[in-house]
Amino acid sequence: MAWAKNDQQFQDWFSQQWNITFGKRITTDEYPWLCRPFGLPGVTGEQFMEYLAKKEGLTININPKNSGLLSSFYKLEFSENHLPSSKIIHFYEKTTEYNFTLKVEWNKYFRILGNIVSKLFSKRIQQLNVPLENFSDGEQLTSEIIQLTEKETDVCRYTFWLRKKSSDKQVIYSGIYDTCRLPDGRVCIKTVFPLPNGNTTVIMEPSVGKNGELILESSGDKFGDPGFYFLVEDSKGRVWTQYIQSFKDRITVVETGKGLIAKQILTLWKRKLVAFEYSICSREQ
Repeated sequence: MAWAKNDQQFQDWFSQQWNITFGKRITTDEYPWLCRPFGLPGVTGEQFMEYLAKKEGLTININPKNSGLLSSFYKLEFSENHLPSSKIIHFYEKTTEYNFTLKVEWNKYFRILGNIVSKLFSKRIQQLNVPLENFSDGEQLTSEIIQLTEKETDVCRYTFWLRKKSSDKQVIYSGIYDTCRLPDGRVCIKTVFPLPNGNTTVIMEPSVGKNGELILESSGDKFGDPGFYFLVEDSKGRVWTQYIQSFKDRITVVETGKGLIAKQILTLWKRKLVAFEYSICSREQ
């Protein structure tokens, strides 16, 4: 029997033990598309960047000029004849040039679940800290692209996207962005959210709609598909994961006259959990 590490909060230990008991043991050599970094107990999202940089001898660069979530949108291997609009491509490659406003709409029946998760985990570890209020008028967000680069070569090893509420500086999102190739050959966007002794990894398959909108979906049927993965390291350093088929995410990014709108819907057991709408506009406007 494998066990979670003992030196941590009980709720963290319990959730990790659940993942170990019902999950699948893996190695990073077998599944290079699904791997670390893992967070640490008591280390928040922002602190983790400093820890990771120190551990791997990397330099922290905050909002490097002309930087984005992806160094090149073409890493997603879209056909030249079937790309999203140029404004969407520019946003992903030059994310530092944009401002964000967030609207939130909860399913009232799932909002209770959101409150429980927030009290047990999100506020304490400052990760996946989804606002619990409905923002119909929009909440201004701050956005930072933080790159961890190799000191000698200046090659970017990790790209973090850090978002906070402007009003109280509360972290709502601290994820590591990258691309990955699934076993069946599909190239997807991967976001890693470090958690105590593990992470949540969200893999989203990109596609282009008929009007040039970008569609990202974390929806699949089995391990190896796009979707939500929880990973944890046990007391002996072994890695376990679970594929959460019931939890799905869909983001649609469309071009508007003033910029971009990104609509995100999270569903649980095929029911809408919460919907987000991001208004994205150039900082020059």
